Amino acid sequence: MIYSRASEYAIRAFMHLAQVPDGRYVMVKQIAEREKIPGHFLAKILQQLARKGLLRSSKGPNGGFALRQPASQIALVHIVEALDGLADFEKCVSGLAECTDDAPCPMHDAWKDLRSRIMEYLERTTIADLVKALEEKRKTLEKTRRTRTMALTQHG
Repeated sequence: MIYSRASEYAIRAFMHLAQVPDGRYVMVKQIAEREKIPGHFLAKILQQLARKGLLRSSKGPNGGFALRQPASQIALVHIVEALDGLADFEKCVSGLAECTDDAPCPMHDAWKDLRSRIMEYLERTTIADLVKALEEKRKTLEKTRRTRTMALTQHG
């Protein structure tokens, strides 16, 4: 896993919130049910992200959480950094206290390249990108299902 379960849940919650009309808040319970995330854990995560300025929160019967800025401006790195920090991306994959270009571990060069690509992905990929990719996958799956159903109906 590239990042923690908390970051995974947060990304899924942000994707859910990105599909809500502007100005509308969503309760943690609704997100948790839809995304199949433990509600108490999600509540703590979203509260932490609101304190870090990534979400807006509102109390009351129409309250809940909303994105503070457009999904196209929220890179995955913002969420991961807010919850996990980025220190793990700097550590030696072999667990050595010192691992540098001058004093590398056996996996240093391969992991340095991979780590760089992971960071690049987290920095350039936004919540809007993920929502768009998910919508495209759903359309493709639906088209495939319809094609199969038509084929079964014609041959059945």
